[in-house]
Amino acid sequence: MITGLDHVVVLTGDITAASAAYETLFARAPSWRYSGGGADRTLFTLDNTTLELVAPHGDDDAAQHIRNALATQGEGLASLCFRTSDIARTYRRLDRLTLKPEPVAEVESRDDTSGATLSWKRTRAATDATRGVRMFFLERAQERPLSVRTTPASITAMDHVVVSTADPERAAALYGARLGLDMALDRSHPDWGRLMFFRCGDLVVEVTHRPGKESNKAQADAPDRLRGICWRVADIDATRARLVAAGVDVSEARTGRKPGTRVMTVRNGTCGVPTLLVQPSQGKPD
Repeated sequence: MITGLDHVVVLTGDITAASAAYETLFARAPSWRYSGGGADRTLFTLDNTTLELVAPHGDDDAAQHIRNALATQGEGLASLCFRTSDIARTYRRLDRLTLKPEPVAEVESRDDTSGATLSWKRTRAATDATRGVRMFFLERAQERPLSVRTTPASITAMDHVVVSTADPERAAALYGARLGLDMALDRSHPDWGRLMFFRCGDLVVEVTHRPGKESNKAQADAPDRLRGICWRVADIDATRARLVAAGVDVSEARTGRKPGTRVMTVRNGTCGVPTLLVQPSQGKPD
């Protein structure tokens, strides 16, 4: 049903500042900009997925809905959009699995710079059925253009997106059995809790559960949350030097949890999204 993670949505109150911040982080130019549905949108398309920045525009109900979300939760990750090759079949499966999908809608956008158009079909599962994480499912008619690299040591692709849960068994059932993602890892540790990796194309949806979250039913019933993103780089030392020179606050590079990897934390310029960069090992990337 799902062939990959088409894009993630990040809400921001200032589309211009957010676009500049991510152009600095990625060292890649926006690939698509458009307005509509109460929002200004800037897209960065990397080698395996897209980050979509969304800011309110205008005074209609859709724009006010985005403003309300920003007032409630602040800037940050807002939703996941999975790609499918057959939206009608996906809709039927979501409906059979009681994920309560919305009717399939046909959507088109026109890039502000080139005038080119893209079209797609999409549906959305009910948030109360996806444990609080907003999920869309999309069939695209054509590929998006890639974001052009502006300087060396750019971000290449997404490595993983993190979802935190208070109920790992229900989360495993959602991402594995119901959405059909391949569980590649299920590991527990007394210090950092339980980690589950679900492969989605060539990246991973990482579901985390911290110790103590199951202490009572109210906590176990708490909604899941989108917690952060890890991006891949080819040379973490070169990327760190580039970001430091651009004034981005980053940590020192350190040894990653997976043997052979090196990681660093990006502390600002991400619109409130906890962000990690990883240089993968020489083997198959996570």
